[in-house]
Amino acid sequence: MAEGRRYVDAVERRARLAVRHRLAGAARAVTPEEVAASLVALHGSDPATVHLAVAARLTDPAKAVPETERALYEDRTLVRMHGMRHTVFVFPAALTAVVHASTGLTVAARERASLLRDMALAGAPDAAWLTEVEEATLAALARRGQATAAELATDEPRLRERFVHAAGKSYEGVHTVSTRLLRVLGVEGKVVRGRPLGSWTSSQFRWAPAPPHPELEPAAAQADLLRHWLRACGPATEADLKWWTGWTLREVRRALAAVGAEEVALDEGTGYVDAGDAEPVTGPGAPWAALLPALDPTAMAWQQRDWYLDPALRPLLFDRSGNVGPTVWWNGRVVGGWAQRADGGIVWRIPEEGVRREAAAEVAAEAERLRGWLGETRITPRFRTPLERELTAPWGELSA
Repeated sequence: MAEGRRYVDAVERRARLAVRHRLAGAARAVTPEEVAASLVALHGSDPATVHLAVAARLTDPAKAVPETERALYEDRTLVRMHGMRHTVFVFPAALTAVVHASTGLTVAARERASLLRDMALAGAPDAAWLTEVEEATLAALARRGQATAAELATDEPRLRERFVHAAGKSYEGVHTVSTRLLRVLGVEGKVVRGRPLGSWTSSQFRWAPAPPHPELEPAAAQADLLRHWLRACGPATEADLKWWTGWTLREVRRALAAVGAEEVALDEGTGYVDAGDAEPVTGPGAPWAALLPALDPTAMAWQQRDWYLDPALRPLLFDRSGNVGPTVWWNGRVVGGWAQRADGGIVWRIPEEGVRREAAAEVAAEAERLRGWLGETRITPRFRTPLERELTAPWGELSA
C-alpha cells in the first residue's frame, strides 16, 4: 500500500459500519433523531423506508412509527426534503440549511429553467404569470399550514392549468402546473413534504412551508456536509463522494481540502476520512445481523460496494435503475435479501450455504423482531427487485 497512508481493510470498514450506522445490537439508538444524525440522511423516496430504516436501528422498534411521525410532523426535528442527486431524504432539521446550500441551489436553478422552457415551448403563460401563481400558492399554503396540491388548487385555480411536455416525442405527456411548480418549490427549499394522506406507508403527501433557515455560502456548506458524511461513512473514495453528493469532482476535492480530510489506503485505491478519524475503530464484538429495507441509506451509501456486497448478489438485489431492495446483513456484509409475504411472514434467502448456517439464529431473530412490530401492516417496496418478487411469489420459500 502507499507509503505514509494507513491501510484500512474491509474488515475494519465493516466494523465502522456496524457501530456508526447503529446496526450492531449494542450500537442501537433510542430515538429517530439519533438514527438520522448517525446516518446524515434517511432515504425518503419510498415512504416506508424511513420508518423501516429507523426501526432496524432502534432498541425498541415498536417506537419507530410513532416517534418518527412525532419528529417529522410535530416537533419538526426531522425534515423530509429534496437533497443529494435530486432525491427526497429525511434530514436532521439542523442540516436543512447545509443541504439546501450545498446541493439544492444548483438543482433548483436547473429545475426552474426547465419548467419555464417547457412552458414556453408549449405556448403556456410566461415567467411573470408563473411568479404570480407561485406567490399565491405559497400564501395559501401558509394559511393552511399543510395542504395537498388539489387543496391548494381550490385557493389558486391556475395550478390546474395544463401544458403538453415534449410534444411529438415518444415520451410526450401532459403536465399540470401544480405538479411541476410544487416540485420546483421543493428543490428551492420553499416547501417540504408534510404528513401523508394515509398511513406511514402512503406515497401521497401533503405539502408544508419549509422551516426557516439561514442562507449559507455554498462552498462552506459543502465542506460541512462532507464532514458529517465522512464521520458516518468514511473511509470513502472520491468516486463514492461524487456519487453520493451529486457534486462535480472539483467540488468534492475542494470540500476535502476544506475539511483537511486524511488519506488512507483502501483495496480500491485512495480513501478519505475526516481529520483525526484515521485511527482504528473498535468493532461491535458480538456477531450481528440486520434486515434493512429497500433503499436503506447504508446499502446505498457508497458507489464502490465490493467490500460489503458480493457482486454475484447484485442482479438479485437491485432493480434495473440501481435501486437496492431489502437486504440481509451479517457482520457488515450483504449476504442475501428478504421480503414480507401477504400473510405478514418475513421470508429471506441467503445463497451461501456456510453463511446461511452460521447466521441462521441471528437472522431468524431479526425477522421475528421485524414481524412483531409490523403486525398487520404490509410492505411492498416502491422499486421491486428480482429476489423480493421471487420471495413473495406463491412458491417463494424461506431459507434459514
